[in-house]
Amino acid sequence: MGLFTLAEARTELARLLPVLDEIVRLRADAAELAAGGSSLGGLPEFKAAQARLDELVESVQRTGAELKGFAPLLVDFPSERDGVPVLLCWLEGDRELGWYHRTDLGFAGRRPL
Repeated sequence: MGLFTLAEARTELARLLPVLDEIVRLRADAAELAAGGSSLGGLPEFKAAQARLDELVESVQRTGAELKGFAPLLVDFPSERDGVPVLLCWLEGDRELGWYHRTDLGFAGRRPL
């Protein structure tokens, strides 16, 4: 897929926030179900949660965004700043896209936009 402009990435993130929120909720449910003895159910509910998580992750990836972390959830949008390849970076808990890092530096090089 192509590169995102900042405006495109912010628009896509706004569309994805309900999906990302559902991933966070299902991730917690799946962990509880895997531990056993949950009021949420047993193995069938665990498998259903896993299947739904797979669908949601795939829907994020189809946008061209990159799911880089699962706990915490980390989503990068490939972009460019001043001709340099960067990733516009969203971390679980953020409600907007306000960070980036160079592709060669990774998360440790995260800077505010």
